[in-house]
This record gives sequence, C-alpha cells and structure tokens, in this order.
Amino acid sequence: MSTAIGQRGEEAAANYLSRRGFQIIARNIRLARGELDIIASSESLLLFVEVKSHKTRDSGLLAVTKDKCSRLYCAAEAWLAKHPHHAALQCRFDLIIVTPRIGLPSWVPPRIEHMKDIIHS
Repeated sequence: MSTAIGQRGEEAAANYLSRRGFQIIARNIRLARGELDIIASSESLLLFVEVKSHKTRDSGLLAVTKDKCSRLYCAAEAWLAKHPHHAALQCRFDLIIVTPRIGLPSWVPPRIEHMKDIIHS
C-alpha cells in the first residue's frame, strides 16, 4: 500500500477517534523498537493504535502478526519511558482497519473497523 493511502487511512482513523472523544496526543512516532501510528487518550485511558489501510478487512488482519504486536508493545514501553506523566493511565492497544468502499464515489468515506485490546500483556 502506498504511503499516501496509509496517510489517508491514519487521518481517517484519527478523525474517527476524535469524534469519539479521544484526544490525539501523537502520530507517526518512530522509536528504535518500532513505530506507533496514533497515541490517543480519554480520561484515564491511553490508546496505542495501529492503523492498517488495506483493500480488504482480512488483509488488514493478516498484517498484524505476533512479531508486529511485540514491536508495538516494545515501542509503547519506550514511549512511556520518555513520557512518564502518562504512565499512570490504563494502556490499551487497538487496531483500526480502514478499507475503501469499492465501487462507490470517491467522496464516500472508507469503512473503519475499530478492534479494541488486541494485545494482552
């Protein structure tokens, strides 16, 4: 998937989270141990969100491997070490899959599926 498609997917995911009351803290954070697409918060909850922009839901799911989850977890730990004021919040790892609505006009927004708590420590 191209970088432009990925960026549009991440923008759609960030907008989705904002509409649901989450504050976007950071996006596209690259750390030595991995990358975090979106970090968001709401009251006492801190979300680390992996965004997958794929043609189908299934290909998005297949892209989230055990190794990918391990890298996300390590990246979140590294980010929290640099931002200890967020460490008291409950952390959760979510996945948002963004898929286009094939056959519909381009102005029709993509389908967004939000899967909560995809990594258990």
